[in-house]
Amino acid sequence: MKLNKLFYIGILLGGSFITSCSDFFDTYPKDQLSPSTFWKTESDAQQAATACYNYWTDWRQQGAIIFYEDIMSDIAYNYTRTQNYAYVGNGTPSASHAVRYYDYTTVARCNLFLENIDNVPFSSEAVKKDLIAQVRTIRAWAYFRLCYWYGGVPLITTSMETAEEAQLPRNSESEVQQFVFSELDKAIADINDAPAERGRIAKGTALAIKMRANLYWGNYQDALTTARQIVALGQYELDPDFLGMFNIAGQGSKEIIYAEQHVKDTYSYGNVIRMFNNEDGGWASWVPTMNLVNMFEMSNGMMPEEEGSGYDPIHPYANRDPRLANTVVYPGQDWMGKNGKTRIINTVDATINGEKNYDYYLAADNASKTGLIFAKYAAPISQYSTALNNDNLCPIIFRYAEVLLTIAECDVELNQNLDEALNLIDQLRTRGGMIKVNRSKYDTQNKIRTLVRRERTIELAGEGFRRQDITRWKNENNQLVANDVMKDLYRMIGTIDYSQKDPSMRFVQTLPTEANKADRLIEPRTFSDYQRFLPIPQAEMDKNPKLTQTQGYD
Repeated sequence: MKLNKLFYIGILLGGSFITSCSDFFDTYPKDQLSPSTFWKTESDAQQAATACYNYWTDWRQQGAIIFYEDIMSDIAYNYTRTQNYAYVGNGTPSASHAVRYYDYTTVARCNLFLENIDNVPFSSEAVKKDLIAQVRTIRAWAYFRLCYWYGGVPLITTSMETAEEAQLPRNSESEVQQFVFSELDKAIADINDAPAERGRIAKGTALAIKMRANLYWGNYQDALTTARQIVALGQYELDPDFLGMFNIAGQGSKEIIYAEQHVKDTYSYGNVIRMFNNEDGGWASWVPTMNLVNMFEMSNGMMPEEEGSGYDPIHPYANRDPRLANTVVYPGQDWMGKNGKTRIINTVDATINGEKNYDYYLAADNASKTGLIFAKYAAPISQYSTALNNDNLCPIIFRYAEVLLTIAECDVELNQNLDEALNLIDQLRTRGGMIKVNRSKYDTQNKIRTLVRRERTIELAGEGFRRQDITRWKNENNQLVANDVMKDLYRMIGTIDYSQKDPSMRFVQTLPTEANKADRLIEPRTFSDYQRFLPIPQAEMDKNPKLTQTQGYD
């Protein structure tokens, strides 16, 4: 089955075989295809499995979740309150301003598939087992996300005939976690080592979900074991072209374990417009913050605040870790715009040569309020459609760097193989042109933990990991790290020196003072421990009287 055909079928079945997402828990559609008319051939089963793939990573945001989720952390920001992520980021989420992750559409599709698959004759038992394993993996992913974001949720594993049947109380968090791992173990036993075709889930993806779930839930030994199983597959490796793997031309990278597939005109990715700044016709919906910039070392391996680092607060982008320029597009850099012309990015001056500057952070609602955009997926802008809304961009959900970072983190948390942890970090640093870790500086478990956490944030920035990390990591006082980092959000202000040839020297910062604090402030932010979990949207609470709201949001 060709890629475009595979997803075209998914779209068709999303509307004709499975009920729409507006129905409560997607109960069985009485006026559409039924088991007696559909579940007859292997082709039927393949199409039903494809329907489970439709938006499987997230029903509402699709692969855009990797961008949206960092908005809820300290390293990214959204001004327009898109899909309510910004309320989580600034510490004011509520049932009426809730991120809409509480959705059972994918679960319902998988349940229906698994209930009917044994009615279909297959020419190969191995093909049947692999298909079942793919669907089990998708359902496990759905419950993993529900459980991580909400804790215990209703565990529904069969189709509901009526909305009343679906009115169930929460299962415990432990029960849902056990179900996720049980499903994944069953899937991993039967799933193909390599995908039958591009876009299909295979063993690496199932293992990656299991690895991530174990890591997020603090099962470090199991996470380590699973990560090593991914390495043992021998299918993945770090891509020497870091930015290239995020481009359309780099979609065959061996670093990619799974990317959500999109096809222009058929199953297109429609959110590219959210990546770019106002001057290029973008909406700047998810943009990095100075908190992220401040995590990058100087090129000599020292942190900017360390004595002798060489940090120049007037030119804060100069002499930094070269990976910074591959992560953040900052003022002063050269940029090929949508019009095909190269310009110097200037988000800090209201006018340029007396003319309005549309990149300026206050030029419009859709100008980046931090003065930054993410570099991943961004360049060249010419790879995308004119309207930036009909593209075959494939957001990466799992890649090999995460596996190596998981091994490093587990080594630290288990206080074993600390040299291995540093060696793995060195692989990521040198891939991006940065020097290796100074072993004399990072020589204790606590110091290496700090390093690994920072390196994880830098490597995966803009890919949707940071909120989960800061709500599972603890500081030295055994408090969530989110308490330390979710503070008021500030931008840099200053001007661009067009006479400078070095892009990293062009931005001239106006040093922070109490007098210019209001100009620098983007928004106040807070965090409370109960915000480890998200509130269930009020509309979902209204539908199910047996459902209790997440603690703290009552």
